[in-house]
Amino acid sequence: MDGTALAGAGSCGSTAANPLTSATVKIRLVPRTNEFYDLFAAAGANAAEAARIAQIRFRDYPNSAVTQADVKAIETAGDAITRDLIQLLNTQYITPFDREDIYELATEIDDIVDYIEEATDLLELYGIESTTRFAVEQCEIIVGAVEHLAAALKSLKGMRGVQQHLIDLKQLEGDGDRVVRDAIAALFRDDRIDPLIVIRWKDIYEALEKALDACESAAHVLTNIVVKNA
Repeated sequence: MDGTALAGAGSCGSTAANPLTSATVKIRLVPRTNEFYDLFAAAGANAAEAARIAQIRFRDYPNSAVTQADVKAIETAGDAITRDLIQLLNTQYITPFDREDIYELATEIDDIVDYIEEATDLLELYGIESTTRFAVEQCEIIVGAVEHLAAALKSLKGMRGVQQHLIDLKQLEGDGDRVVRDAIAALFRDDRIDPLIVIRWKDIYEALEKALDACESAAHVLTNIVVKNA
């Protein structure tokens, strides 16, 4: 999803232009803070589903039952959740935590799904004939990381257990760094590999790595939220 302008600064906003419809919206004074938590939980669950079906697609490619259309449908659903979050942010005078953090968290979660969709799309775009163990391992790590993120988002309202999920996520991110380094090194270690194959798989590995990096960025935002609201 393309980035959109933040409605305002601080924990209270003023009348702002809706970045999605460019129409003027009215700030509502009746608090709807629970909706933020519900939407973040939905965004986390959607991202986790994207990671899981991407794992299946990479693991079984080219004979996977998961199609690119399946991944795209989840990415589109994620875009809708992000739009709902920003729309809610633009129309609420009272927010559960800083507006900047809400916006950044929403966009980082959206980025996770975008990068996952990009990586799976490259399989067909580049005419990949078979998968690699490195890509499958990357997907496994992404699933674990996004599931921890989703669990943290689901627990955001009460703040219970959030920190442990974020610690576990960080450990997985370190594993992901190791795998992508090994994957790219393997591409350049064998002189027999077609240079075009090297370029294609390097792009795929890096797209998967970006998904994991976005997951870590979302975790950083969540950490800031927890600290600020402790």
